[in-house]
Amino acid sequence: MISSILASSSIAFGKALLLKEEEIIINYEKISVERQDNEVQRFLDGRQKAVEQLKSIAIQAREVCGEEKAAIFEGHLMLLEDEELEKDVLLLIKDELYTADAAVFTVIRSQAKSLEELDDEYLKERAADVRDIGKRLLKNILGLHIVDLSAINEEVLLVAQDLTPSETAQLNLKKVLGFITDAGGRTSHTSIMARSLGLPAIVGAGNITSQVKNDDFLILDAINNQVYINPSPEKIAEFKALAHQYSIQNNELAKLKSLPAMTLDGHKVKLSANIGNGRDIIGMDCCGAEGIGLYRTEFLFMDRDSLPSEEEQFQAYQSIAKAVGDQGVILRTMDIGGDKDLPYMHLPREANPCLGWRAIRIVMDRTDILHAQLRAMLRASAFGTLRIMFPMIISVEEVRFLKEQIDFLKIQLRKERRDFNNRIEIGIMVETPASAVIAHHLVKEVDFFSIGTNDLTQYTLAVDRGNGLISHLYNPLSPSVLMLIKQVIDASHSEGKWTGMCGELAGDLHATLLLLGMGLDEFSMSSIAIPPIKKLVRSVKFQDVQVLAEQALMQPTVDELVKLVDQFTTEHHVS
Repeated sequence: MISSILASSSIAFGKALLLKEEEIIINYEKISVERQDNEVQRFLDGRQKAVEQLKSIAIQAREVCGEEKAAIFEGHLMLLEDEELEKDVLLLIKDELYTADAAVFTVIRSQAKSLEELDDEYLKERAADVRDIGKRLLKNILGLHIVDLSAINEEVLLVAQDLTPSETAQLNLKKVLGFITDAGGRTSHTSIMARSLGLPAIVGAGNITSQVKNDDFLILDAINNQVYINPSPEKIAEFKALAHQYSIQNNELAKLKSLPAMTLDGHKVKLSANIGNGRDIIGMDCCGAEGIGLYRTEFLFMDRDSLPSEEEQFQAYQSIAKAVGDQGVILRTMDIGGDKDLPYMHLPREANPCLGWRAIRIVMDRTDILHAQLRAMLRASAFGTLRIMFPMIISVEEVRFLKEQIDFLKIQLRKERRDFNNRIEIGIMVETPASAVIAHHLVKEVDFFSIGTNDLTQYTLAVDRGNGLISHLYNPLSPSVLMLIKQVIDASHSEGKWTGMCGELAGDLHATLLLLGMGLDEFSMSSIAIPPIKKLVRSVKFQDVQVLAEQALMQPTVDELVKLVDQFTTEHHVS
């Protein structure tokens, strides 16, 4: 049995097909000046072939996965044709006398390393996209064979060191029953695509490729994140029964798609999706999401060499507004800094970046960036229900300044005769202890709150969640964190306003019962987490979870709190 990381949940059985590729051997020998033009041409020819292949893959992805997933490869094309990439590669060939393959490898490695050093898991795993592009480019330069996964003609479970997004898009879904990889993470594009395709998959299995042979029989348990190699007949029978049960459960969850997230005694909450870009919208409809509770706009600023223009941002926000319509989208202004760097902005190196010049602290100094983004958001608000949300707030003064900027920009847009929603709602992320403590003041300045439990937990407990030495201390169910959350919810309700949550806690089954009882109005999470949360909400009474929340907030330790919740789930037959 091998443990791993869930990418897309389900159970699959079948023969293993081990995917092994030709080794890429880089030539690091310095070239002569006379060979420079030849190496430049090798790079340009290889890139052209890679561009043609990616265009074909984008078409295939559009047919198999839909428009939004095809956008992944349009993004790859932009990176491949990026002027900075070409400039850096040509500089190494011409000034350092690198071969074309050595130059490409060096540049790609540098770009991927920069992403991998970030503290944000989503951004770290964007390095896989950069490596995917680099691998394809190198293979074309070196004339190596590129595996065609669409040509698989028998039912198999694919086993590989890693699968790139482009490889995942080419899978023959009639024959590939699922896949397992040595590398990867839950938020990689490969995992995201597996979920959108409904393909059982687990990643980060460590060394699965060294333990599996072609034609081994595998059980891929992508519910409990485990792989069984050549299991016993009894184990196979056990998992076939589990797979049947899981299929029934999924069918039951699917029936909830169009039903409200309402408790047995009629208390309704909203379940929304968190997305990082337009691509992620694909899973919303099938999971029954009621709008977007968090659109991370900073991803528009990444994987490029300059700030996006107002027009570029407007097009992106307009597209989302039209797609989601009246269900609503909360646009968070760019949350850059801390663990999210933009090389072209030359942000200062800080001893403690997560407490430094980041998010609104940057744009309050750089109002040109703030104004371009807010103008784009306001203009897009004419095409759907958009809300604006500011991150990393610690004071009323900050909120008043930001509202003044919006009022100023509205005057500008009126003079330019541009349409916008004059009554667009303004909210803030409550993700610092400071904002939670003064929520009763802040609520008078805004239309809504959205609690960011990831940072709120980190700052409240003084724990760097990326530090393995103390990560065990990071627990959003800590009594101190829950008391702050309750304080924020109560403050909003005292003024007739609402509070949502867009941190990981919103998609946690245990926490849902407590948050529901505390009066949280909106739960925003990854789309795939919505159906089981909706089932949970619809299986309890609001008055019962209110009592549970009151009792939980009186518990002095996490263990006692969890024990109380477990007791509730047992007594009320909640699962």
